[in-house]
Amino acid sequence: MSNSESLSRVALKKITPEVSGAMGALHGAAVSAAQDAKVEPELLELIRIRASQLNGCAFCLDMHTKDARAGGETEQRIYALNAWRETPFFTERERAALALTEAVTLVHDGHVPDEVYAEAAEVFDEAQLAALIWAATVINAYNRIAIATRMVPGAYQPVQRKS
Repeated sequence: MSNSESLSRVALKKITPEVSGAMGALHGAAVSAAQDAKVEPELLELIRIRASQLNGCAFCLDMHTKDARAGGETEQRIYALNAWRETPFFTERERAALALTEAVTLVHDGHVPDEVYAEAAEVFDEAQLAALIWAATVINAYNRIAIATRMVPGAYQPVQRKS
């Protein structure tokens, strides 16, 4: 069966609205924790994009690259995110968050190494670290939902932020 002939997948929001709502509430709580900890929204988008790249989630990549651009992120940094270690485009803080995101996303490859956690702990306080871990956890869950249900990318449009 080709992708164009793929099997119809379950509509999670329709079939399990209470669980979908709980997932939305978890996302909202994670965003609030990040705001309270003064984690930049732009950094959260980098986390979401990087985890989605690692997981191969086309739907989330479409959504979060659009959101990042709407938030002022440059095309150059979005395109280079997959090779962030080899570029000069990311700050020490962003690099630590990206390394932590990769470790959380690829937890099966050796858990979250002490050196990765220590590097993040040097540039983020405990509330910020907690917010980063929650952000990575939530996007990983959303990646799995979008991939399992074959959510189709392309139609998403970012909400215009108020100045």
